[in-house]
Amino acid sequence: MKGNIFIKRPVMAISIAIMIVFIGAISYFSLPLESYPDIAPPTVTVYTTYQGASADAVMNAVIQPLEEAINGVENMLYMTSTATNAGSATINVYFKQGTDPDMAAVNVQNRVSRAQGLLPSEVTKVGVQTMKRQTSFLQIDALTCTNGQYDEDFIANYLDINVIPQIKRLEGVGDVMELGGTYSLRIWMKPDVMAQYKVVPDDITAALAEQNLEAPAGQLGEKPVNGDHGTGVQNVFQYMLKYKGRLKEISEFEDIVIRANDDGTLLRLKDIATVELGATSYSFHGETNGNPGVQFLCFQLSGANAKETNDRITQLLDDLSKDLPEGLEFVNMMSSNDFLLASIANVEETLLIAIFLVILVVYFFLQDFRATLIPSVSIVVSLIGTFACMALAGFTLNLLTLFALVLAIGTVVDDAIVVVEAVQAKFDSGYTSPYQATKDAMSDVTMAVISCTFVFMAVFIPVSFMPGTSGVFYTQFGVTLATSVGISCISALVLCPALCAMMMRPASEERRKGFFGAINHRTRLAYEASYSAMLRKYGHLLRRLVSRKARYIVSFGALALAVIGMSFFANSLPKGLVPQEDQGVCMMNVSGVPGNNVASTYDVLNRAEQIVKDIPEVARYNKVAGYGFMSGQGTSYGMMIIRLKPWGERRYGFLHPIDNFLSTSSMVANAKLNARLMTEIPDAQCFVFEPGMIPGYGMGGIELQLQDKTGKADKQLFYDYTQQFIGKLSARPEVGRAVSTYARNFPQYSVTVDAAQCKRAGISPQAVLSALGSYCGGAYVSNMNQFSKVYRVILQSSPEYRMTEADLGNMFVRNGSEMAPLSQFIKLEQVVGPEIDTRFNLFSSIAVNVTAATGYSNTQVMQAIKEVKDEVFPTGYDYEYGGMSREEARTIGSIDTYLIYAVCVLLIFLILSCLYESFLIPFAVIFSVPAGLMGSFGFAWLWNQGYSALPFIFLGQIENNIYLQTGVIMLIGLLGKTAILITEYALERRRKGMGIVEAAYAAAEARLRPILMTVLTMIFGMIPLVFSTGAGANGNRTIGLGVIGGMVVGTIAILITVPLFFIIFEWLQERVRPVMHEEADQQFLKERERSQREVKKQEPEIKD
Repeated sequence: MKGNIFIKRPVMAISIAIMIVFIGAISYFSLPLESYPDIAPPTVTVYTTYQGASADAVMNAVIQPLEEAINGVENMLYMTSTATNAGSATINVYFKQGTDPDMAAVNVQNRVSRAQGLLPSEVTKVGVQTMKRQTSFLQIDALTCTNGQYDEDFIANYLDINVIPQIKRLEGVGDVMELGGTYSLRIWMKPDVMAQYKVVPDDITAALAEQNLEAPAGQLGEKPVNGDHGTGVQNVFQYMLKYKGRLKEISEFEDIVIRANDDGTLLRLKDIATVELGATSYSFHGETNGNPGVQFLCFQLSGANAKETNDRITQLLDDLSKDLPEGLEFVNMMSSNDFLLASIANVEETLLIAIFLVILVVYFFLQDFRATLIPSVSIVVSLIGTFACMALAGFTLNLLTLFALVLAIGTVVDDAIVVVEAVQAKFDSGYTSPYQATKDAMSDVTMAVISCTFVFMAVFIPVSFMPGTSGVFYTQFGVTLATSVGISCISALVLCPALCAMMMRPASEERRKGFFGAINHRTRLAYEASYSAMLRKYGHLLRRLVSRKARYIVSFGALALAVIGMSFFANSLPKGLVPQEDQGVCMMNVSGVPGNNVASTYDVLNRAEQIVKDIPEVARYNKVAGYGFMSGQGTSYGMMIIRLKPWGERRYGFLHPIDNFLSTSSMVANAKLNARLMTEIPDAQCFVFEPGMIPGYGMGGIELQLQDKTGKADKQLFYDYTQQFIGKLSARPEVGRAVSTYARNFPQYSVTVDAAQCKRAGISPQAVLSALGSYCGGAYVSNMNQFSKVYRVILQSSPEYRMTEADLGNMFVRNGSEMAPLSQFIKLEQVVGPEIDTRFNLFSSIAVNVTAATGYSNTQVMQAIKEVKDEVFPTGYDYEYGGMSREEARTIGSIDTYLIYAVCVLLIFLILSCLYESFLIPFAVIFSVPAGLMGSFGFAWLWNQGYSALPFIFLGQIENNIYLQTGVIMLIGLLGKTAILITEYALERRRKGMGIVEAAYAAAEARLRPILMTVLTMIFGMIPLVFSTGAGANGNRTIGLGVIGGMVVGTIAILITVPLFFIIFEWLQERVRPVMHEEADQQFLKERERSQREVKKQEPEIKD
């Protein structure tokens, strides 16, 4: 293709650009939205209940057989198990990233089916559920009554009947958990009355099995057409016999016949028990904003798009709201969409501001509105065209890809600036024809534009092959950015030459007329005064540094300083995966006094509520007793969801930095709530935390799982070591808080059955335990159809009959025709034990949640954890991480990131070697990169020092995380791209006959303006990120500060060291192979003449 084809055919060039924009615009509307790429590990949850069983019984009888069967399933990463005193058993199986969630669920289900024969009959009757869902919440809502007309039971069952089934049918919903008791038929036994009639719980169970059932009854009048059957029968109709089936009304259950007496009288269920429509569980109690309410938690299906699923749930709730009974309303407490939409809106706002600032910078350097329009159009074409490539690659519009587009603003404009500036330079050197100026300019810069683009895009090739979570981050960020730069190269070579030839004109008196002409003229005067002074000083500095001795000291000294500084600052920065952001919601976990009932736990929540209501940033809240976010289900546990006001309402303006700082969710949680909760509620463990950043990666903080691998099963000893560990860990300066909700001091009774006494009485120990379980724990004995649903029938003693140990004397078991109290066969001993028991990867475990202190990162805390663990625990105890902490732990001591940096530099070197046909010249570019990396890490380190002293001004700590690392990788390409502008131009001038020193000097002088333009456009594009607040501010700040620091320091190093390195390595290269000369043009002759004048002018000064 000839270089001037698009200059001659501008319509074709514009048509190509319009086509790119058109396809990109269509693709934009097809891109799904989400916070982060789908990086959460696929998770399969196995759940069942063992009615009335303790945590130990659930662990031994249910979880361990299931674990043994599930362990080792294909692509399994790790597995957690939880057993509670409420009888629930939960196993979460986490799989490697990239595993098909459907196949994972099928494989787990197949393993679970193998263990069915090992499970208790009570469990198999209930069933074992296998669900492919993530463990984090997609959305938390509540249905509340504002007029006091409905109680919790009604609200819970309204949800269960009319709302939750519809939510579960929505695409992308993995499960819905309701924190309330649904209806069940409750048979409250009266043990003393039953003893008089010599009835035991098994008799009631048998009566229900006989009289509350569905059964086929057959047909009447069926007459075959063929054969002799039915010959002579003159019937016409055929009748279906329909048995009434299961009982539906309470009165029907009350009339169930337990026994027919010898005198003809009947003993019915209502004679020995109270029958009512009650709740399946009485272990929950909740309110929303002070009104009765029931919360429900929506979980995401693995692999589903969170934003689209949230939209479906919200739309459904809006539709259902129209038909709610008067006084009921839905209240949204948390949605992952809130943070997503707010942060994306922030990034889009930043995008527009950055484009505006970039255009201002370009205009200042070009002093021409028409010339400024050309790079502006290139920005639009490149950014919109990138959407098409994102859709083609299957990417989503998430925070990472949006950040890539923000960074692309300052990058994609580079190629257009190089072209426009080259044309302007031709005009300045005396060209009058726009066509000829554009043609000659393109012949000068085409190779530089292509080589710069290849170098920049090559940086992101190795990161695309990285495995794991970091690899997904790098890939989506890098490919998006590289694609936009590739399109900008096409735009610079296709559209920009055509527009330059059409729109740009040399400066003249005629163009100063009019309003815009006057503005252009004044801007030009201001620019020429400042730029000329800078150019003179820069040229003078270079002339002083090119002497043989100075060039080696300055160039290699700067390189050594950059390498040392980069290593120091990079190792001094705290490390992490992604920064914790203000998501607009906080969560409170409450652990009351061990053994507390729901009412006592609710009193603790009421006291916490009074503290929450005093916080001005709180918009609404709800509370639930009986379930904790980190504790799980238990009567001593509770939780509160605290929804903060929108980010805009919590910002108090630029002149109030302290108020702005104190209004963030981290300060609300730590400084305002946790501090008061510790002092005002000392009798309970209440702490507020922020939810985790990445869906499917846990609840936030460091998820530490301590493991007992000794095989002794001494939980008390393990617990004692854990308490010592938490105490010493909390004393470390790196740790802000270390808590565990596990406790072994819950009051319990150890039950011992006297087998000898049972045998003497002719009763089996199993019958004694069965009766005890039915009386005290409750038994799921049958089903009832009502409201188009199936509800459980639960048999249990009325609460007043099972209050103390003495009540066992009033519970009886039948020995033939005699009744014997359970107290004769059972011995109770007061003990203490856990409310919840947990295991991690088949070992008994205790979960500890750890948060970093202000000024420290998670990786520093992990190092402290290792040191304290080695100090406290003896051999046989170990620990592992769960959730996002597992990914962060992999980065400790890992050199993967540095290897990626090295591979990126190597690729740049190889590409430049091919372009320059030299293995020496590329070092002039490569040796300029470390200074930029030092600047990136150094600015982040300086910001952290400021944050330590003035946290309300330097908002947030900067970590060496994914955001900073992706920015650094981009800087490698961007700085290499900038350095190429000098080396390429210097080589061009050297081939046309200039001396090596003259060529380096001329290149540095000629390329100062485009370099300053590209650098300032990038810096000004990043400034809005550094000063952003609200949703996504920490990520914005990290990437913005890193890029600005790298560009400032890196550009200074490039302007000073690249000409020096070029002189050194070009001299060495010409010792190997002489330079090939080319024909000189008009601009070259002018530059050479000016260079010779400068040399003569400065020779006396240099000698002095």
